[in-house]
Amino acid sequence: MRINVLQHTPNEGPGSIKSWAQIHNHELYVYHPYQFGILPTAEETDFLVILGGPMSPNDSFAWIKEERTLIQELMKQDKPIFGACYGAQQIAKTLGCAITKAPYKEVGWAPVYRQSTRIPALPSQLTALHWHEEMFEIPKEAELLFSSDLVKNQGFIMNDRVLGLQFHFEPEKDDLREIVINDATYPCKNNALQQLPEEILQMDVPAENQKVMFQLLDFITKGGLS
Repeated sequence: MRINVLQHTPNEGPGSIKSWAQIHNHELYVYHPYQFGILPTAEETDFLVILGGPMSPNDSFAWIKEERTLIQELMKQDKPIFGACYGAQQIAKTLGCAITKAPYKEVGWAPVYRQSTRIPALPSQLTALHWHEEMFEIPKEAELLFSSDLVKNQGFIMNDRVLGLQFHFEPEKDDLREIVINDATYPCKNNALQQLPEEILQMDVPAENQKVMFQLLDFITKGGLS
């Protein structure tokens, strides 16, 4: 399987998604459309991963609109799509949903709570990395999957093939360091979680996050497990 990853800032890479791809002997291609303006075609994509970034789906860059065209084409072909943070917002906007400022800016570690049993065996509560101040509406075709204490719309699943998370399960230990040291000013202003960069770095990435990330990827790439 060819996994095409859309990365939107140098310090937010695929993390454990790359580990999952290697375990399953999948080919992983990483694109940087914000820098090079190049996107894969739908025909050469078996699974699309859309990572986070500092931009908004509401921005007017041509490549952001081209990403949504690609997402739409892949949905028509019933191919799996995973979006994290900005990536989840891009999926939601493709489906006609508004992307707006969240009631609270969440930056740091905080619990998320499962709201659906559609994906079997997910824990009822997990600790996730949050790095956002915008949020998506839940697409009408989708099911709410996760919520946090501060922002209800934290994740959705649609047709067992399309999954969006406002937070991050994918970072591993080295990825966390890269995110924080290169964006260290972001947690310091108007952050409802009131966590400073050094506090975020002191937290060990929960081991179960990789396990759950693998579960989610298995589920959507197989079109459900039932």
